Parts: sequence; structure tokens; C-alpha cells
Amino acid sequence: MKLLYITNGIKGAAGLERVLSIKASYLVDVLGYEVHILMLNNNNAKLFYEFSSKIILHDVIVYGNPFQYIRKYIHGIKATVKKINPDVISVCDDGLKGFFIPKIITNKTPIIYERHVSKVIELGIKPSFIKKVKLSVKFLIMNYLAKSFDKFILLTKDTISEWNIKNSKVIPNPLSFFSIDSALLDNKKVIAVGKQGIQKGYDRLLHSWKIVQENHPDWELSIYGKFDPKSNLVSLSKQLNIENSVHFYKPVKNIKDKYRESSIFAFSSRFEGFGMVLIEAMALGVPCVSFDCPFGPSTIIKDNEDGFLVANGDADAFAEKLMVLIQNKDKRILMGGTAKENVKRYLPETIMPQWDKLFKELTQ
Repeated sequence: MKLLYITNGIKGAAGLERVLSIKASYLVDVLGYEVHILMLNNNNAKLFYEFSSKIILHDVIVYGNPFQYIRKYIHGIKATVKKINPDVISVCDDGLKGFFIPKIITNKTPIIYERHVSKVIELGIKPSFIKKVKLSVKFLIMNYLAKSFDKFILLTKDTISEWNIKNSKVIPNPLSFFSIDSALLDNKKVIAVGKQGIQKGYDRLLHSWKIVQENHPDWELSIYGKFDPKSNLVSLSKQLNIENSVHFYKPVKNIKDKYRESSIFAFSSRFEGFGMVLIEAMALGVPCVSFDCPFGPSTIIKDNEDGFLVANGDADAFAEKLMVLIQNKDKRILMGGTAKENVKRYLPETIMPQWDKLFKELTQ
């Protein structure tokens, strides 16, 4: 089967790129698909994540004023589709333009949309009245256009309520790795992973860490993710007098090793689309403490069984749960082992057959 993914780009270190590298590589290497990826303005840039060498990449160059950009975008998509003649097209573009693909491609090729984020993410924290109005209009357009796709794929059952459509289906993200060995959980390290910004809630995490440090000054917190100077996290850590125990690192390819060196995973997001880093940590047997934010954590974590779910924004309770795990290694080991077992439901060999079945159903 010939499959075409249409996306913005795959060179970054974000979750969408990571997930696409796993899915596309599995389809071509394990299931024998012919996989093409159409991206915008890649310009032969080096890819952060590893994609199978069998995947065929297509780079559409778009630039200029909005009218020129749109014209080149439409022309590039039509030309690529005509050249490839795919059996199925899957759109992985969370921007508004991705919703117009069924209007651009007028042949009878089945078209899927993969939604990787929640509408809550676009609203952000305390949106202005003008922003609310603009996004309300945008969401109405998106909801109308979403009905044009043969299938609209969401990551969690919770997000179905955001879309008033009948063509939705839930397929979670697959794990990026799983290994027999687990973290030993004896290092005095807590880890958090994700780009800096208001969404990931690292400011909340630092306030929780202030409480932890007052009780356990020998523990350290490491945060891996793309830097954002506007977040002022370094300044905040200094204000809280915890700068000696908090370390900020850029994204690393060997993040699996960093999980393995840690004893607790902290997930402080205000809102999410899924929570890929949660299942990655759990796959290494690292117990997680997470805010119960929309959407994802409550689907992944079974509270007090394989991790802790804390009321969204309760920094004191978050610190308390971190300290429960810090003070009790047996609890860490028990929760970590349960997490490792429970997260197997996200293995590629479990998730990818769902995609294979969907693609075949759409082409029959």
C-alpha cells in the first residue's frame, strides 16, 4: 500500500515529529508499506529523530506574501499527490491550512486527519476577549472542515467532546521505545521532559520543587527541552533559591538514557494533547507524578497504582507526591514496575495494527 503523510516539517525535536518517525518507520520496515512524507521548507535540514531510510521524502518550498504562500502550497500538494498517486493520505498538520486538504485534493483518495493537540492548547492561559473571538471563529471553521475527512483521528477519548463530528476515531500514540531493563530508581534525580513554555508548566514545577528542596536538599531536578528565554525559568529558580538543584538541558537524542538515570518523572503540564513523555518514562519503569490536566494523563496513569495524579495546579500536592516517592524506594520500585507493565498497551505492535486495519478499510 502507498501512503502519503502531509505535515509541516519533520526536522524538529517535538512530539509530532517523534511520533511520525515511529509510525512511518514501522509501516515501511515491518508492514511493508511504501511511505511518502510531504513536508514544507525542509531545505535538506538534518532530522532530529531517525526515520527509516526506506521512507521517501518530498520537500515543498513555500514563501512570499499570504497569496503566494497559499498558491505554492496548493500547487506543491497537488503536484506531489499526482506524482505519487497514493492509496491513502494522512494529514499531520495541526494548523488551519491542513483542514483544507480535502478541498485541495479533489480525487477520491481517502484522506485522514491526525489531531495531535487539544483546542485548549491554542486557547492558552487566560486568553483575551479578542483571542477568544478569533479562536471561536477558527474552531467553527475547523469543526466544519473536519467532517470532510474520511476519518478524524484523536489521541484520547476525552478529546472527542471537542469535536462535534461523527467520523472521529481514537488511536493513541505508540511508544518510541521499550526495553527489558528498567531504571534502578536509586539516583536522587527527578526528570521532566518537554519544551519550555506556558503549556508545560515548569514554573509550577519549580514552586513544587522549592517545597521538595526544603525537605530533601540532596535531590536534583533535571529539565530537558527546547529553551524559551521568555519563560524566565532560570530567573525563577534563582528567586526561589533552588538554582543549585535545578538543571536545564537542551533536547537530547539519548533521552532514554536520561530516563534510566532518574528515579521519578515529573509531568507539570497545564494542558496536553496526549503525554508522550509519560509513556516513555513508564516504559523504563520510572514512576510518574502528574497534574491531572486536559488531556492525556488520566488516560495513561492509574492513580496510586502506576503513578500519581494531582489536581491540576495544586503545587503543594504535587510536591507532596514527589516526596512520597522520594522517601520510599520500595514504593518507587512497586509503582515503576506496574507502570512498565501497564504501558505495554502502547507498544507499536499493539497500536500500529490499528492503523493498518484503518488504512485497509478505507481502501476496500
